[in-house]
Amino acid sequence: QVQLEESGGGLVQAGSSLRLSCAASGRTFIMGWFRQAPGKEREFVARITWSGGSTVYADSVKGRFTISNDNAKNTVSLQMNSLKPEDTAVYYCAAGWVVSNLQRQYSYWGQGTQVTVSS
Repeated sequence: QVQLEESGGGLVQAGSSLRLSCAASGRTFIMGWFRQAPGKEREFVARITWSGGSTVYADSVKGRFTISNDNAKNTVSLQMNSLKPEDTAVYYCAAGWVVSNLQRQYSYWGQGTQVTVSS
């Protein structure tokens, strides 16, 4: 069992930056960030493999968000720049063993952290 704990959410203005962190109690093969906006389904944001740091991003965040990992600290971060009101959502950290953008392939989930971007 792997426990995940997110931190770093908050309320910011459009154009600002935020950095989310996810602390993992154990190691899997891949880590991902997902988000769920009010009234919408949860969607993929970014993923990274622990080994080699291979990354993939959703088109909506490409060029603005950067996912990274710290193997020594067992943490994964999501640097979010040029935030837009449409980025407002609860952001979830997830861990799994299959390289995928699909939620169902991730075995472990954090509780989520709220990100609100005002216009």
